[in-house]
Amino acid sequence: MVKVLYPGSFDPVHNGHIEICAVASKLFDHVVVAAMRNPQKSSPFFSDEERVEMLSEACAHLENIEIVQFGELVVDLAARLEVDFIVKGLRGVTDFESELQMAQMNKSVSGVETLFLPSTSENSFVASKYIRDITRFGSDCTHLVPDAVAKRLREKMPK
Repeated sequence: MVKVLYPGSFDPVHNGHIEICAVASKLFDHVVVAAMRNPQKSSPFFSDEERVEMLSEACAHLENIEIVQFGELVVDLAARLEVDFIVKGLRGVTDFESELQMAQMNKSVSGVETLFLPSTSENSFVASKYIRDITRFGSDCTHLVPDAVAKRLREKMPK
């Protein structure tokens, strides 16, 4: 049985994230999707609990997905969960550069390998930071997120 870890802040989860979850669920026996609080972001748009709920709702159709929340190094979580690989989605060259460096660091400190899954062009431009900004300014981008997230985004839009 091959078990993988798909970590991210998922703030909020969007269709690109769900695409990677779906692909990983086809390729691997068990996928742990781990929502973390990114220490580089001063305050999250959604709470840890909300992000876990949204991921759980958005991935409910995928039988071999487990959703967890964590606040430790990804490699420590990977070791604790005894995963075989870390999985990361790539939208383009910029993602590849930063994710490759992170993958190399993770391998150096823990030995765990990272596998990259490319997004389709349909989702290659979608990023949580854009969704947060568009929502904060009162515009609608709910077509870029699962239904479980769209309702919560509408509640955060200025009236």
